[in-house]
Amino acid sequence: MATVVKWQGGMAFKGTTESGHDVLMDAAPEVGGENKGARPMEMVLLGLGGCTSIDVMMMLQKSQQDVTDCEVAIESERSDSIPKVFTKIHVHFKVSGHGLNPKKVERAVNLSAEKYCSVSKMLEHSVEMSHDFEIIEV
Repeated sequence: MATVVKWQGGMAFKGTTESGHDVLMDAAPEVGGENKGARPMEMVLLGLGGCTSIDVMMMLQKSQQDVTDCEVAIESERSDSIPKVFTKIHVHFKVSGHGLNPKKVERAVNLSAEKYCSVSKMLEHSVEMSHDFEIIEV
């Protein structure tokens, strides 16, 4: 896997993925950015959210759960000193559907966090990670 990150002027950079997708990143205005795109640390959280959501949906679909929506909200804390690394990350799933089995949802969320999500596994060595879920019957 490879990416290219190219300067766009100011503190903005365009990242291009190996699969051909572009994403714009920019720094905060207080450090010279123009708020043109997501901050790089936000991208880390987005990567985590995408990775674990794909895992959970694959498992729930495989176990024939009638999911109508899946949202993950991620809260984080960062160090006060530079480098301002993540110190805590909490992942909260909201899974909506018809007659969802709580044990299957819990199993999917746990397996993603503990075994399958590459981003979670990479972060867990340096960040206090936690996760939970709620089921919304529709």
